[in-house]
Amino acid sequence: MAAQEAFPPTAPGISELKTLPAGVLLKSAGRGNYFEGADNLFGPLFRYISKHNIAMTTPVEAQVDNAAMYFWVAPSERAKVAGNEAGVEVIEIPERRVASRGERGGYSRANFEAARDALRAWLDAQPALEAAGEPYGVYWNAPYVPFFMKRFEVHIPVRPRRA
Repeated sequence: MAAQEAFPPTAPGISELKTLPAGVLLKSAGRGNYFEGADNLFGPLFRYISKHNIAMTTPVEAQVDNAAMYFWVAPSERAKVAGNEAGVEVIEIPERRVASRGERGGYSRANFEAARDALRAWLDAQPALEAAGEPYGVYWNAPYVPFFMKRFEVHIPVRPRRA
């Protein structure tokens, strides 16, 4: 059974603006860089959703510096959220406007950085917008999916450009 999507993915090779819905996310935080400790971030989140019988929702979001991983909770699953516990923080987030770059490939630092740089160049060419936060990763597929089939995105929060 496929996981429910929190929002539609951005197609590979495309940069676009998108509005992400308000929602509930589960956060697992670590130290250092995401790409050096992602395995340690996944476990607490997976144990939380398993313990509370919460269905997996895609994508998974990843804060790269000051490593953190976020699982979306589907609206139909929110009543099962039991609050903060065992290294997992429950966060309610408002609707967000982001610049998004879709790509295909493995979930590596090099792929993240290439997509981030392409997205920053695209955002620099948008006269009405500017970055309002740090880039972060958005990962759509399970670890067992072959790297050449994996989809991912880089998002940068945006706001109207200040004069």
